[in-house]
Amino acid sequence: MIHSALPESLAKARERLHQALKEAGRPLNSASLLAVSKTKPAAVIRQAWQLGQREFGENYLQEALEKQADLADLDDIVWHFIGPLQSNKTRAVAERFDWIHSVDRLKIAKRLSEQRPAHLPPLNICLQVNISREDSKSGVLPEETAALAAEVAKLPNVQLRGLMAIPAPATTLEAQREPLAALRNLLVSLQAALPQAPLDTLSMGMSDDLEAAVFEGATLVRLGTAIFGARNTD
Repeated sequence: MIHSALPESLAKARERLHQALKEAGRPLNSASLLAVSKTKPAAVIRQAWQLGQREFGENYLQEALEKQADLADLDDIVWHFIGPLQSNKTRAVAERFDWIHSVDRLKIAKRLSEQRPAHLPPLNICLQVNISREDSKSGVLPEETAALAAEVAKLPNVQLRGLMAIPAPATTLEAQREPLAALRNLLVSLQAALPQAPLDTLSMGMSDDLEAAVFEGATLVRLGTAIFGARNTD
């Protein structure tokens, strides 16, 4: 299966990111695209890899594991788990992924640390913050983030890298930037409190708010629709 529009859409996504970085006065290598490949077949991920994309984000564990098996020959692919994670499914993430963006409980982080294979480097963790305080969203509340971060930073086989958020939708650039700025400020406070942790990652911004996220310091921008088109629902 070949995605005929993928070369153009991926090139446009890269150019959009570079343009936003230029406008924000940031180095062009200070943020990267995380291609959200949920519901997309392994063949399309392979095509994106052939076009130079290396980092892919998956939301659904069983689907992701099947694709990883199909793409096992791509040894430099970087897998990010970005969906909600139940405690009974932590082992597969600990064993098969390089990053997880959706940790919001110490119990999950402890299980990931305990189940991370010894021959692998530490699992990179972003704490998911419910920055807009939405009842429908997962994530630790902003005022509870520092305490969770301090505990996660002590765990041996994971590495606390930063924060992730999915803010409530907003229609103006200024409104989009407000919660993203709050997330950035939260990371700055964690950097001061936990100097031993490599807190260098802000996973924020999607197809609709990439520019706002870049202006507020995003280092990983999660793009699905802008790269792959509308998601498959069948």
